[in-house]
Amino acid sequence: MRAAVVTAFGGPEVIELQDRPAPTAGPGEVVVDVRLTDLIFVETAIRQGHHGGFFDVEPPYIPGNSLGGVVRSVGEGVDAALIGQTVVGRSKGFGAHAEQAVAVPDQLVVVPAELNLETALAAYGDGTTALMLEELAPELIGKEVLVTAAAGGMGVLLVQLAHRAGAHVIGAARGEAKLDLVKAQGADVVVDYSVPGWEKLVLEATNGRGVDVVFEGAGGELGATAFTTLKHGGWFSAHGAPSGGFAEYDAAEADRRGITVKSINDLRADTTTTKVTGAEVIRRTAAGDLRPVVDRVYPLTELAAAHRAMEARQLLGKALIRIT
Repeated sequence: MRAAVVTAFGGPEVIELQDRPAPTAGPGEVVVDVRLTDLIFVETAIRQGHHGGFFDVEPPYIPGNSLGGVVRSVGEGVDAALIGQTVVGRSKGFGAHAEQAVAVPDQLVVVPAELNLETALAAYGDGTTALMLEELAPELIGKEVLVTAAAGGMGVLLVQLAHRAGAHVIGAARGEAKLDLVKAQGADVVVDYSVPGWEKLVLEATNGRGVDVVFEGAGGELGATAFTTLKHGGWFSAHGAPSGGFAEYDAAEADRRGITVKSINDLRADTTTTKVTGAEVIRRTAAGDLRPVVDRVYPLTELAAAHRAMEARQLLGKALIRIT
């Protein structure tokens, strides 16, 4: 089978298309003929050798985790009725950017007939995290909510959810095209955080009171600045790191001001207290609660180009990878 392989830690040029042995389904496993895969920013950081404390992987490896396709075969103990079903979900570990990938049934969701595979897959990964944040966050109705990296795959979903919940939504992104996209998702105010002093515009949008909730997906200095816009007793999620690291904040100040902070550990499957399932994500997507924005669909042969576009912040919404 054809597969994209990260041959060493480094830039996008380390990604090569190779022939690899096709996987077989072991006990409790299935093999999926992959049609589409997702691409999220953290995969570019893993390719560079970052986040080793969260992701245990060494080159050479087949990247990718979220996938959509058709179940090809099942292993011992798995219901054969799954064969031929169109599914979205997660591969077992990495390995999704390939013509076939191994998964376990409880990490897959059958795609309902009313939902196309592209929409289901685009919503699946980011939608899971977005619904986790929705569950963790306080009641949003009537609240001032700031979403950073608001034009990214997950950012647009968070803007939609906050708008639907009745919040006054401030979306922060970079450049006119991204701000237009964020506005179209339901943001009441948009702010360009490439402009020095952008946090003052956020405060102006709240009449100087500050925001109640920050969904912080930018990380780094942008995330640290977003933290300063919170009012006393606010709520802050530091879930994104495209700037090179998660948002830094003063824990003592957070404690003094009564600010609740949720980190990436609160969103990990092994540590989260939320109960969001893949089936719930697909149900909410089919109902129209989650409307992912797909900017580009790259062929597998251009995975390196997709990484470059993501690192250059060129995407409006999501990039998907078409395998077959």
